[in-house]
Amino acid sequence: MPAPKDSLKERLARYRQIRISVTGRKSGRTISIPVWFVVDGRKLYLLPVQGSDTQWFKNALVNPRIRVSARDAEAEFRVVPLTSAKAVSSVIEGFREKYGAKNVKKYYSKFDVAVELTPA
Repeated sequence: MPAPKDSLKERLARYRQIRISVTGRKSGRTISIPVWFVVDGRKLYLLPVQGSDTQWFKNALVNPRIRVSARDAEAEFRVVPLTSAKAVSSVIEGFREKYGAKNVKKYYSKFDVAVELTPA
């Protein structure tokens, strides 16, 4: 039985990395990868490392349900792609504040999209 969302929320406040699971758009298989994230109020945001070219992002566009886990706490969310420059810029700033501008520049190569996760 999955842990309650409050458990996940508590872990999100402590962790710097989470694991997301998406369904492959061609294979239909579950693909799980670690990602960075930011929380702003009650919203959870992701920034694909290669922007719209990122494979998990492409998968999430086809199958918008995504599972987020932080150790043993997990919950299912719905992916809402953010494409406006203002919204993407806001997420990028959150990542720079949390992880440092140098790390964001080092690991992220394209900044054309971001993702907002809403409870499924």
